[in-house]
Amino acid sequence: MRRSGRPGPARRGEAVSVNRREEGAALRALLRPVRGRITAGVALQALAGIASLGSFVAIYPLAVALLADEPDGSTVWWIVASAALALVVRFVAQSLSYLLMHDADMEFQLRLRRRIADRLSRVPLGWYSSRNSATVKKALADDVDSMHYLVAHALPDLTMALVTPVAALVYLFALDWRLALVTLVTTPVFGVLFRMTGKRGGRQHERLAGAIVGINTAVIEFVQGISVIKAFGQRDKASERFNKAVDDYMTTFTAVKGPLMSLSSLAYASVSPAAMLAASLGGGTLFVAADWTRPVDILPFVLLGLAISAPLVVVTYAPQALGQARQAADRVAELLATPTLAEPERPLTPSGHVAEFHDVTFGYTAGSPVLRNIDLTLEPGTVTALVGPSGAGKSTLAALLPRFFDPDQGSVRVGGIDLRDMAAQELYSHVAFVFQDVRLLRATVADNIKMARPNATSAEVQAAARAARCHDRILELPRGYDSVVGEDAVLSGGESQRIAIARALLADTPIIVLDEATAFVDPEAEAGIYDALSALIAGRTVLFVAHRLHTIVDADQIVVLEHGRVAERGTHTELLDSAGVYRRLWEAYTESGAHAQGNRIDAPEAAL
Repeated sequence: MRRSGRPGPARRGEAVSVNRREEGAALRALLRPVRGRITAGVALQALAGIASLGSFVAIYPLAVALLADEPDGSTVWWIVASAALALVVRFVAQSLSYLLMHDADMEFQLRLRRRIADRLSRVPLGWYSSRNSATVKKALADDVDSMHYLVAHALPDLTMALVTPVAALVYLFALDWRLALVTLVTTPVFGVLFRMTGKRGGRQHERLAGAIVGINTAVIEFVQGISVIKAFGQRDKASERFNKAVDDYMTTFTAVKGPLMSLSSLAYASVSPAAMLAASLGGGTLFVAADWTRPVDILPFVLLGLAISAPLVVVTYAPQALGQARQAADRVAELLATPTLAEPERPLTPSGHVAEFHDVTFGYTAGSPVLRNIDLTLEPGTVTALVGPSGAGKSTLAALLPRFFDPDQGSVRVGGIDLRDMAAQELYSHVAFVFQDVRLLRATVADNIKMARPNATSAEVQAAARAARCHDRILELPRGYDSVVGEDAVLSGGESQRIAIARALLADTPIIVLDEATAFVDPEAEAGIYDALSALIAGRTVLFVAHRLHTIVDADQIVVLEHGRVAERGTHTELLDSAGVYRRLWEAYTESGAHAQGNRIDAPEAAL
């Protein structure tokens, strides 16, 4: 079932573009399932905003009725009752609005996080690079939170902030358009100053961002390099660089924010309650003096002028919240558009445990292959070691066997079946892997070991831990196997690696992929890990990426990669006799003295 040219899934770290038909399209699409409740919530909030004016509006006819020569008691009580009813309507409408909006928000977050989790469960394992891990964290936490704020808080507040002053203005213009204009006399000043603030802030944003980058860099440099700095007596110089970065930031912040704060302060002062009150009272006094209106007619303009100015602060912040939500939605939509690992409609079951690479070509980006025309067979019960210069493609080739990626050309097979024709569960019942970068969950040590077999018994978990040489260390933890990683189970790199090996042992797969599990540990930890690895590989098909050549001298087959191609293959002795790439690598390695202080993986026969 040879295949050629079939496109693989998304590459590691490769950005996936999203077709944006128009601004905000992604946000609207994500909110579509709860749009009905959001619309109802906004409508109720608008009703609450109009009703909130009832008490203020009622004061004017109440004053007119009470100042009449013969006040009508029934009219007065009807006005009071209407004001009270408006308060009740506002309370009920606003309560229902918040209930609907928060209900919509909770369902929106639940749906969205489930969609993201479902998508992430189906993307290639190789997609999870450090860059994409940060993307996942931002999408699940920061971006969802930005959209939550828009739905649960910004939209209700913005609705109230827009509807209340508009309703007030309609009422005031209906009473006397001249006094309404006088009441609004300072608002154009606010509009001009606020626009100036926005333009100037946009121009200065990059300048301030550069200063923030400078201080962050100085902090990281100081913290990460403190041991070297102190060891060489450079503490004063490091402090000088840090202090200079802080001073530069403060200078830039003052230069940027000072004028902006002045403009924004003037803008908000122009529509402050005091300014609006002065405008309505001053204009009203002139109208009364000119005998254009009665003193009592000024009352609604004085009261409702305040209702016009108060929501303006909310309105000015709304574009920022909306913009952040749109950007967050675009990032989440981009994540949801990540191509998933194709699953076969009719999965096939492999026969046997032979692993094969047939004419495999693969690259992380189109047109730049890392591997070219790789043909390789891993026989059951043998150890195959991959060696070669840095960048030769060793780890990339190893990552294809557990299907972290699909090849651009050719096929990877287990038991005669292309990995793309196998169900994921079937594949991982045949292939396990232990890499340099160990990832343990924030769960109990026992749960971390039995990830591949959740129903494994305590005895089976402990047997795997003993074989991995970590049982005694686990018993030293505060709660033994029930200790939680990251809480009361604080493990070193070597200890974490042995937990990962115990996990692979418990999985009991016939094929194991190892990517130099001891690259970053001390010699004592390395010895324990190699003891565990010798137990792990016994009787299994092993693909081992070797960075330390002394570890694979007993391997059944050593494959030398160079420039993404197979340069040589054979046993350690055969390759030394051939005087090729491997011999040069071995001579450089032995001259460094690294071979004299290391351990090695035993061949399956020795392990048995």
